[in-house]
Amino acid sequence: MPKHADSRVRIIERKTLWKGFVSLEEITLEQEMSNGQTARLVREIHDHGRAATILLFDPERRSVVLVRQLRIPVLLQGEPGYLIEAPAGLLDGEEPAVAICREAMEETGYSIESATHLFDAYMTPGSVTERTSFFFGRIDASRKVAAGGGLAHEGEDIEVLEIPFEEAVAMIGTGEICDAKTIMLLQWAMLNRAVISS
Repeated sequence: MPKHADSRVRIIERKTLWKGFVSLEEITLEQEMSNGQTARLVREIHDHGRAATILLFDPERRSVVLVRQLRIPVLLQGEPGYLIEAPAGLLDGEEPAVAICREAMEETGYSIESATHLFDAYMTPGSVTERTSFFFGRIDASRKVAAGGGLAHEGEDIEVLEIPFEEAVAMIGTGEICDAKTIMLLQWAMLNRAVISS
């Protein structure tokens, strides 16, 4: 994690509790509270790196290409573990625009020549460091250049879905799409209908 630059917060101690696919750190800090008091707090922070996601849109067919894959934390909540999502992945040291084009190809089989950056967002800022870059990309859904499905050596088994745009938006209301990044991208597209169709 990079060093912070806020005079109201002083990091007392950082302890690595686990280092694997994600790392878990225990942070002890002192925070100057709004009432003038100083509070000593202990927080666990997951460091997952930076990520990117993209909404793949076919303007001719008025459809989006999404993926369905297993998400263990959702399964552990007692809900269907196979979520419908926008393609996404970690940057792995690449620039966000480069990484998301690579991820889109690996997951969906569509080649993205240019990805338009929309915004960045922290998805779970209370406990996870991950900052996600959001992108939009136009595709011709009839011109898939590879199988997609993810990388077998990473344990990925991804189903590629082409869904009419309006149907995908309606799936937010029914709960069929409950992934935050996908909801954000679809809502951005709803607000920018003229932009995505041009």
